[in-house]
Amino acid sequence: MNRYAWWKYLIIAVALFVGLVYTLPNFFGEAPAVQLSSGKATVKLDAGAVATVESALKEAGVTADFVEFDNGSVKARFADTDTQLKARDAITRAFNPDANDPHYIVALNLLSRSPQWLRALNAHPMYLGLDLRGGVHFLMQVDMKAALTQKVESLSSDIRTQLRDKDVRHGGIRREGDTIQVRFRDEATRSQAQRLVENLADLTWTSGTDSNGDLTLVGALKPTSMRAIQEQALKQNITTLHNRINELGVAEPVIQQQGLDRVVVQLPGVQDTARAKDIIGRTATLEVRMVDDSAEAHAALAGGPVPFGTERFNERGGVPIIVKRQVVLTGENLTDAQPGFDENHEAAVHLTLDARGARIFKDVTRESIGKRMAILLFEKGKGEVVTAPVIRSEIGGGRVQISGRMSTEEAADTALLLRAGSLAAPMEIIEERTVGPSLGADNIKMGFDSLLYGFIAISVFMVLYYLLFGVFSTIALTVNLFLLVAVLSMLQATLTLPGIAAIALTLGMAIDSNVLINERVREELRNGAAPQSAINAGYEHAWATILDSNVTTLIAGLALLAFGSGPVRGFAVVHCLGILTSMFSAVFFSRGLVNLWYGRQKKLKSVSIGQVWKPQE
Repeated sequence: MNRYAWWKYLIIAVALFVGLVYTLPNFFGEAPAVQLSSGKATVKLDAGAVATVESALKEAGVTADFVEFDNGSVKARFADTDTQLKARDAITRAFNPDANDPHYIVALNLLSRSPQWLRALNAHPMYLGLDLRGGVHFLMQVDMKAALTQKVESLSSDIRTQLRDKDVRHGGIRREGDTIQVRFRDEATRSQAQRLVENLADLTWTSGTDSNGDLTLVGALKPTSMRAIQEQALKQNITTLHNRINELGVAEPVIQQQGLDRVVVQLPGVQDTARAKDIIGRTATLEVRMVDDSAEAHAALAGGPVPFGTERFNERGGVPIIVKRQVVLTGENLTDAQPGFDENHEAAVHLTLDARGARIFKDVTRESIGKRMAILLFEKGKGEVVTAPVIRSEIGGGRVQISGRMSTEEAADTALLLRAGSLAAPMEIIEERTVGPSLGADNIKMGFDSLLYGFIAISVFMVLYYLLFGVFSTIALTVNLFLLVAVLSMLQATLTLPGIAAIALTLGMAIDSNVLINERVREELRNGAAPQSAINAGYEHAWATILDSNVTTLIAGLALLAFGSGPVRGFAVVHCLGILTSMFSAVFFSRGLVNLWYGRQKKLKSVSIGQVWKPQE
């Protein structure tokens, strides 16, 4: 009756092992570390940089606990902060010989003190949020009106090009707010133009007359197009912010949408607000220029003077290249860039240009077959060549393909740089605050103290009131806490103060299930049931109530997760996971303990569950 099959105990054993292993990293604390990451869009780090870092540390007489390549950056952990500072200086000298033009970011960081065998199992501690670790918080407003204006300006240019190419005469094109007005002198010309421009899916066209009596076509952005433009601008801005914040070396930045036109940026561990604002607010622009392959240019590459009207840049990998100053196209003419494959099934980048850019590109490529065209990315006034392909044939239609000697990863990176090199719409910081590391440490201490005291109070009450069954409940509560922390660590969740509050709530919810079970067992004993029957009936009859209460609470948690943001979502994630782990520990695991203790006693006379009052007869 009260016996588990061997496979059920195996499930419990596996759950306990996994919970213990993935909870352990959270108890080792953090150690000083140095993180090396790319400081420029065209510079990438690979695993080979680990050997260079180790060599630099060895020459400086600095010993690291370990040096590893992780997620596009190199991280080295040290025993104390003095060694950390020496290591930073040594790595900076090795990777940035020119202090005025740094190619890499060398940042101070913190890494877990977990032993190697835990990291080999991919067991890492939870990240600490801004309120627990300290850092900076920005709330940024996106200028959606500017995004719409930019789109309307681009459409105006497209319409002007279309009408000129088809030799349709008009009396002028001008933008009025979010609309485009085209004037004509006669009805036949207006009808012809309307047939041409109606293929622009973003605009709705209406005929009319202006104050001067001229015939007009007025194009207004469709509501669906306006929403799409605004959403795309917000997504591109968030992508660009991710690219820029990587330069800060932040372990777990939070960049998320808030409402329709705002972005929240939280940078745990960053105390230099001015540095963070400089990175977030920087601008990046794209330019397309022709490569100079003349004899003078080759002489300049060999160390001679740069020819008049040209500049020297570096390609990916540091190879110098001479590029003409004349700009063929800018990033304003680029509407999209996506990674893909060419006709030879090799990695490529597919670009889409607006009407003006397509016309210019067609003319330039027709006149420059066999020559190289350089695509440059400018950041903080310094430019670098992303790629410099050879023009094989005339390219028309606004569809451009960049291919040759690049991997699929490089194609994806190049497309991202070209697509999100600059902000799609202006942003301004409307809220800014700094959380100090000492305040974060105080928050951690108070948060975990509240958990500890709450856990002790619950345990004491359960043991005093339910005796041995209270001990079982306390052990189940401990397992629930370990499983919850383990799941959060496996998901690499970011722990914040609302998350600690959710863990405290989970303790109360979990013990509530054991209270229901224990009281149901007591009720069966008061009604005269045998101890073994009372245990079985207690668990069976309490299960429906436990399931109902947890499901309804889970629904509320899912609603918070779906409609909440920021701290509310953090609370909801921990809360929902806590409900799932509590159902496992309070019912499945606790019954396993009871079955292990009482299940094999065939002539069980009584159970230790506290005083059982029987009704007067």
